[in-house]
Amino acid sequence: MDPKYLPVIAQKLSLSLKQVNNVSDLRAEGATIPFMARYRKEATGNLDEVIINSIVEELQYFGDLHKRKDTVLKTIDSQGKLTEELRNRIESCVDATVLEDIYLPYKPKRKTRASQAVEKGLQPLADLLWEQGSVQPETAATGYLTDDVKTVKDALQGARDIIAEKISEQEDARNAVRKIFTEHAILVSRVLGSKKEEAEAQKYRDYFEFSESLSKCPSHRMLAIRRGEKEGFLLMDINIDKAIAVDALEKLFLKYNGSEAGAEIKSAIDDGFDRLLKPSIENEYRMSSKQSADDEAISVFAENLRQLLLASPLGNKRVLALDPGFRTGCKLVCLDAQGNLIHNSTIYPHPPQNESVKASETLRHLVAKYDIEAIGIGNGTAGRETESLVRGIDFGKSVSVFQVNESGASIYSASEVAREEFPEQDITVRGAVSIGRRLLDPLSELVKIDAKSIGVGQYQHDVNQTRLKDSLDKVVESCVNHVGVDLNTASKHLLMYVSGLSATLAKNIVEFRAKNGAFGNREELKKVPLMGPKTFEQCAGFLRIRDAKHPLDNSSVHPESYHVVEQMAKDLGCSVSDLIQDALLRKKINRRQYISETIGEFTISDILQELEKPGRDPRPPIEVFQYDEHIKSIEDVKVGMKVPGLVTNITKFGVFVDIGVKQDGLIHISQLSNTYVSDPSTVVKLQQAVMVTVTEVDVARKRIGLSMKDAARSAPHQKAAKGLQPKPSREAEPADNFAAKLDALRKKFK
Repeated sequence: MDPKYLPVIAQKLSLSLKQVNNVSDLRAEGATIPFMARYRKEATGNLDEVIINSIVEELQYFGDLHKRKDTVLKTIDSQGKLTEELRNRIESCVDATVLEDIYLPYKPKRKTRASQAVEKGLQPLADLLWEQGSVQPETAATGYLTDDVKTVKDALQGARDIIAEKISEQEDARNAVRKIFTEHAILVSRVLGSKKEEAEAQKYRDYFEFSESLSKCPSHRMLAIRRGEKEGFLLMDINIDKAIAVDALEKLFLKYNGSEAGAEIKSAIDDGFDRLLKPSIENEYRMSSKQSADDEAISVFAENLRQLLLASPLGNKRVLALDPGFRTGCKLVCLDAQGNLIHNSTIYPHPPQNESVKASETLRHLVAKYDIEAIGIGNGTAGRETESLVRGIDFGKSVSVFQVNESGASIYSASEVAREEFPEQDITVRGAVSIGRRLLDPLSELVKIDAKSIGVGQYQHDVNQTRLKDSLDKVVESCVNHVGVDLNTASKHLLMYVSGLSATLAKNIVEFRAKNGAFGNREELKKVPLMGPKTFEQCAGFLRIRDAKHPLDNSSVHPESYHVVEQMAKDLGCSVSDLIQDALLRKKINRRQYISETIGEFTISDILQELEKPGRDPRPPIEVFQYDEHIKSIEDVKVGMKVPGLVTNITKFGVFVDIGVKQDGLIHISQLSNTYVSDPSTVVKLQQAVMVTVTEVDVARKRIGLSMKDAARSAPHQKAAKGLQPKPSREAEPADNFAAKLDALRKKFK
């Protein structure tokens, strides 16, 4: 990275030059964003991953800009037009749009009306008119008549074409029109006449005759209109008032001296705006508005994905998982505490077989045989019916029942990853296993699925796919490293997201583990093929080893800092284990005593915090949630009902909530709170339990309108979800259940 760009980045992001320079140097050395945020806080000034990522993106932007400058300079130089002044302008440029404006007059073009006029020898006539002197245009034009230019009219038209293109390439002209687009552009869409009555077009009927200020058009609306345009139902334009734009251009280029040449310039301005400037700048704004819409949609998708990946894990429990179905039955699998498949079969409790008694006996038998501790049920077809069946069984012991979001499970079951894991099993077994493993550890299982298939975004197929993938990959990497990974149980698909590890190294770790047994300490990682010192530095702190000989191997303390903890223990006359177990010992530590040139205040604070609960999972514990037992289908939902639900998707215009029927309801942003809400994500989180009021039911269109306004003061949405399935409030329980619990408590404390 050319150091001249670093101050620009620092100023743009309101950071110190030292912070930006250090991140640039660390990045050049191969440091990942999670590593810099966690283990190089002294260098970054304690910047978080979001800010570090912004610096990295700016470094990429200016790196690309620098390469583009080289191309521009070489092209202009090859034309013999590169002056020292022009070179300095290009080299000092820090904006890609400005660079392209500078380059535009020199950019190789296809044949244009202006270039053809130049070939016909009309450049001198254009220059003469440009001066707007006392020259008589028609008289002057007679001197340029040739075999190619037969009339005065043709000569003047050619000269105006040259002038129109010249104006369209002027930086001040382009900036003037851009300013008008920025302040006054209107987004317009209309239906293609022949498509208006088509059934497929009806989903875009809100945009058949639509207009809105471009600056106020939200992301989801822009993407919807563009999708309609792409599918051939809509036409989209971005318009400005031509009179305002032409007036601004005339102020720049007309001398207003009443000359006849000035009239030719005025005509060229009008033509140049319609034919060249307006389409060019409109295209810029089409692209920039699309990018802004993409950025917002990708940001929402990324945040939703982060919340889903960090959903509460059940942990190491023995699980029975069900992938529900009617005609084909419910696929059933039993998993041990590590997620290994130990049994699979199928039960048929629902129509048309209706073998509910037999299914209940099978479930009761398997729970006893495999000492099952929890049951996970996919939330798709027949999910509610299967949940009702399971909750009605007396297992003779406490067995927690969870509904599990199965979005993307079918994608996993047919994937190469699933075939590699379960080559002997069919896709139905693999899908059920995925549901069970999601309950045990959502993060470990969801990393195996293309994030776009998980279903927590809007318009994911309409946004830039490269940027979407890059953003989602960063989210997965961030979540994996935030939680940490068990080195002795993690799959290669999880390991490949650990800081510094490639797919090849992840595979090598798994193969080394299979051949040599479990890792006893972090140092053994250095024996893995292709594991160099730099890679070890990047990954070691994020990998955990349970029951390791050295207690810090199951913590986020980096091996490079072990000596600090060991010195603390030595100074207190105890072991590292004693230091972890005894809070009074830790209080005696004089943190300033251990600060050095390489170990700063931030690192010491992180170490002491980790010693309190080494290896702890930052995700909250899981809690049980139950839908309203009286609601099974959309026909059961009535306006005015207050029902519990789970947030399944968050968008800028509202929140989708699963209330236990096969169609999610929508809480429009205006219905989220009794007070104004600008961003739904500030009110609710993904997989959060909420109490909602039904405001609209359209069975034919399968639409449910919901509100949280009435429940704003007392509903469980005020409490952030602590798990995959949060616990319902008392309002969510049938009255007889609550009364029974109250009676039990009275007896207990009587």
